[in-house]
Amino acid sequence: MSDWLNKIKEAAGFIRASYDQPVEVAVILGSGLGNFIKEINVEKEIGYNEIPHFPVSTVQGHSGRLVFGNIDGKKVLAMAGRFHYYEGYSAAEVAFPIRVMKLLGVQTLLISNAAGGVNTSFKVGDIIIINDHISFATINPLIGKNEASFGTRFPDMSEPYAKEIISKAKKIAIRLGYDVKEGVYFGVTGPTFETRAEYKMIHQLGGDIVGMSTVQEVIVAVHAGMKVFGMSIVTDVGIRDDDNVITHQDVLAAAAAAEPKFSAIFKELVKAV
Repeated sequence: MSDWLNKIKEAAGFIRASYDQPVEVAVILGSGLGNFIKEINVEKEIGYNEIPHFPVSTVQGHSGRLVFGNIDGKKVLAMAGRFHYYEGYSAAEVAFPIRVMKLLGVQTLLISNAAGGVNTSFKVGDIIIINDHISFATINPLIGKNEASFGTRFPDMSEPYAKEIISKAKKIAIRLGYDVKEGVYFGVTGPTFETRAEYKMIHQLGGDIVGMSTVQEVIVAVHAGMKVFGMSIVTDVGIRDDDNVITHQDVLAAAAAAEPKFSAIFKELVKAV
């Protein structure tokens, strides 16, 4: 057994000793989206710094704890805060929690993020269902020795975001009266926001939104056989005519403004999957 697999098992074992209820659905909360926790009937919280070998969030807007509980009786695990390659973690460390989730029995992963709008029809505050992604501009977390106990050496990525869950999310949005769009997420390393030329290139390559997270987590989740759903809030618009600059505070503010709709969709989706 590899040292890496041992660490994953030790982390999962520590969590099981603290919370022994089976959990099938996990949610990762992106920048400014932590208020979704209020939708959960919380039964247990564990700080990342308490869990053996677990990374620790260093970015504003990411609180850094696992939250266990239920939504209308459905057991759920929420990551309040995620990890990014730009923080200095390896790609495998960024995705470490996903493999821990797999050992905890999680079968469905719902991922959220704040993203820059590249599609010129998108505006700040839009909610985008991710229907595919482009990962070439970041590091693949499966590089290195394959852990066959999680999945195959060469996983198929033709449907990284489950069409079945996307369909359910669309129906939920219609029922709630929310306008949602779909698009392709283009993953980058960060931490710099993109130049104007980079936004245009990403647009030409097929990206509708761009962000510094998500794709590494999704790759590892799909490798492990999980069903994945992803949704973004557009917090800034990259292709624009004005000369304003983008700041992380702007991103957090835009995410907070759209967060109630986002949380409502995720709450209903947890119950439906």
